Formats: sequence, C-alpha cells, structure tokens
Amino acid sequence: MSLKSRIRSKALNVLLDERVSSAKRFGSEMRRRVSGKSHEVSAFLQLDDPYSYLLSTYLPCLVEGYDIRLTVNLTQALGDEFMPMPAMLAEYAVADCRLLALELGVPFLDKGDTPVVEHRRTLLDVLAGEHGNEAFPELFAAALSAYWRGDAEGVARLVGGFVSDGRAHSVIEASNTTLRKLGHYSTATLHYGGEWYWGIDRLHYLVSRLEGLGLRVGGKPPQALLAIQQAVQLNLPATVPARAESLPPLELFYSFRSPYSYLALGRLAAIADAFGLRLDIRPVLPMVMRGLKVPRAKLLYIAADAKREAERLQIPFASFCDPVGAGAERCMAVFAYAEEEGRGTEFVRAAGNAIWNEAIDVATDKGMRRVAEQAGLFWPEAAAAMSDEGWRDKAEQNRNAMTDIGLWGVPVFKLGDLALWGQDRVWLLARQIEDLCQDGQGILE
Repeated sequence: MSLKSRIRSKALNVLLDERVSSAKRFGSEMRRRVSGKSHEVSAFLQLDDPYSYLLSTYLPCLVEGYDIRLTVNLTQALGDEFMPMPAMLAEYAVADCRLLALELGVPFLDKGDTPVVEHRRTLLDVLAGEHGNEAFPELFAAALSAYWRGDAEGVARLVGGFVSDGRAHSVIEASNTTLRKLGHYSTATLHYGGEWYWGIDRLHYLVSRLEGLGLRVGGKPPQALLAIQQAVQLNLPATVPARAESLPPLELFYSFRSPYSYLALGRLAAIADAFGLRLDIRPVLPMVMRGLKVPRAKLLYIAADAKREAERLQIPFASFCDPVGAGAERCMAVFAYAEEEGRGTEFVRAAGNAIWNEAIDVATDKGMRRVAEQAGLFWPEAAAAMSDEGWRDKAEQNRNAMTDIGLWGVPVFKLGDLALWGQDRVWLLARQIEDLCQDGQGILE
C-alpha cells in the first residue's frame, strides 16, 4: 500500500468513528439552536432524473409528518468526473425506477412510454421562474410527475405559452454551488444537519434522525414512509422453488475495493442458496484502476454511507485498509487460484472482511497470507499464484461483459436478461427471481 493510500485510509477511519459522527450531530444541533433556525431539510432534485421523481412523491408526507422546513432546489447532477458514464446511467435509471415504482405503487410512465423530453428546456425555465417561491415545491412536484408519467398534456399545461429564455441555467448553477459547498455531487438527495440521504433508499435514515430529535407531528410516523421499508425487505423462499432449476447462474460483478460489493456478497450467497442457484463471482478492477475518477466528495459519501449500511445490516465494518493498486491486483490473482480450488466465495468473503473490517493490508504477504489461510487455501500455492498474470484477461472479459449490459460500477447482479446494480437492489433481485419461479411453490417466509 502506498503512503498516500495509508494516510487516506487512516483519515477515513477516524472520520467514520462513531464518536466523531455523534460529535458532529451534536455540534450541528447546538449550532441550530444557537442560531434559532428551524430544522431545515434541503432537497436537490433534477427534472430528468427518475430517482428525483420517486423521492419527490414522498416529500409531502415528510413535511406533514415532521416539524421541518423543506427547501427544494432545482439542480443538475455534477460533471463527468462524478458520473463517468452519463448515457449508460440515464438508460439504466429508467429501467431501475420502473421496477422500483411498480413495487412501491408509484405511477411511472403510465400515461406515455417515455418522459416528455421535447419540452424539457422550456419546463426548466418555467420552474426557474418560480424557484424560491412558496409554491415552488408543489410546482416542481407536479412537473416531475407529468414528466416521468409521460403526461404530455400535463407538461403542456405547465408550460402554457411560455417561451424558453434560458433562465434555468443560472438557477441550476446557483443550486449546484450550494450542493458542492455542502459536500455532495448527486441529485435525488436530501441534506440535513451535515448528513446526506440519497433517494428513497436512504430516506429511512433521515426519518430515524428526525424521530430521534422528537420532531414527529402526530401520534404515528407517516404510513407512506413506513411502507417503503416494508416493501424493500429481503424475503427468501422457505423451500427451493421447482422452477428455479431452469434458471441460469447468478452472476456477481465484484470489486475488492468496493464496500458495497462487500455488503452485498453475503446476501447474494443467501439468495443463491435459497433458490438453488450457482453463484458466479466475476471480479473487475476498481474504477480508478480502469481509468474512471472517484473524486474526494464521492469517496467521502460512499465511505460514510457504507458504514451506516453495514451497521443496519449487521455486517462487520470496523476499520478498513484501502486495497487500491497492488492489493486489488493480488486479490484478483489469488481469487483465480481460489476458484480452481473451489473456494472462490470463501476467499472473497475472507478478503472483504480483512479489507473492510480488520484493516488488513492485502498488498503485503503477511496480510494476504492471513486472508488465504482464512479461506482454506494453501499459502505456498496462493503466494505462487500472485506471480501469474493470467487473471488480467479474465478481469477484462468481466469488464467487457459488464459494459455490454450497460453498467460500469459494482456490484452488479445478473441473472439471464435481468441486471441490477447496487447492494440496495438485493431485495429486488430476490423479488424478481421469485416472480420467475411462480408456480405455487417458493412461498415466502
């Protein structure tokens, strides 16, 4: 491990320490009280982002259910350094949100097959003209709904006879400046008291924080917010469905530097076992080793988010050691040997725990030996495997296969024609497999 990586790992471990996080929350609340300000939640939404639309449908009940002041910002995702494959992301996001909306009962592209893109620029200017006004959040919600329901007539009514004048540019730039200043880069995000919550997937963390501050209005939490958590529970069949025998292997595109890959692995293995599927792990090099940037703001958010997700999922995540560079390459080489020995999954589990929980430096022989032996591998052969460069061709094949399905980040889960991205979609994967097996068997527990 390089000195830079070692310093970065130590600094992030300090920042993610629970005592530091608690102190930050305490300081934020003290500053709010001293200033006399209300509990302000800032939403950063993008018109042509379907995740922003899904999130917007839950904001009214958030405002009604808690004593907060909501500020809505018309925003655009930051540049290519944060979103390296924008065209791929845009296409995948629509497919992903279509599945999410169906599970959550949110109307999505139900009045048209595609969003109303032909009026996008004019609609942005209309929104910019009302930005900051009291009625803006309601107007923006209506615009997002019409746009993402494919409601051409609804968009036409919102646009009326307005002629686009480009005013949205300055409003979006100002909102993006605020986004950067607060330390984030993405839309469909909520900010409160120094912490970030992305989309409906992280809304429950904000709700929990507001609950802890005693900000609930009324006797019970908003039912719509509780329904999200009920919908995304991971449920597995009590017995292997008969039809699962005809299903292809479950493929996992995995990076040893991705905390989200580590968080997904155990649940993916459980899904494979529950449905009697073969789990094929297909490692790829980390993004930064494939020429894709991971800016500081993105790295900080991912680390903090992975930490709280690990705690929620009860997955060990005490302290980590960044494996970027030699560490990742050595893991790839030893994995190839582990696969030959029939212990590929065991090695990936051991490496993940070493990297993300025990802060073991897998770039060293001492660290890798510990991982190999925990995975049940013979160390002399594992050590010899690290000098074999054959894994590089396989890694490139895996990267190409992942790109061919329109994705570049990990973890990616693929089952036949179905491809899902991110550890947040493990529950949805199980739901989709269950649908494929519907024949009266595989009743959920």
